[in-house]
Amino acid sequence: MILSIQDGLIYLMVVTAAADRALSDQELNRMSMLVERLPIFANYNLDKLPETTVECADLLANIGVEGVLELVITKLPKHLHDTAYALAVEIAAADLDLKQEELRWLEMVRDALSVDRLTTAAIEVAARARLRNA
Repeated sequence: MILSIQDGLIYLMVVTAAADRALSDQELNRMSMLVERLPIFANYNLDKLPETTVECADLLANIGVEGVLELVITKLPKHLHDTAYALAVEIAAADLDLKQEELRWLEMVRDALSVDRLTTAAIEVAARARLRNA
């Protein structure tokens, strides 16, 4: 399986959205918005997003969350580990209701990517600030 950096980041977002066993509209909309707007996805064909999401779901059923996480990490250069964590946090926080499963998943991602606690705290605070309602 050939997995691009962008596919890996999308896989990470899909697994994050599914961590609480329910993909909310807010999570799916946030994922689409991020893929449309972020420079890391500049050369990504947005029409491919549904196909990539289904591929990830199939892979998730076959190798589980830890397998998908391991696959993604092998494809990501070290300098994108904080970006990957930021995308996971953005999806988890999209519906403003983080469940225990999502928090545990974010811990797994943080540890697997070896993102330091200061960086993860800054990413988490920034996401809360961006997504806060009035």
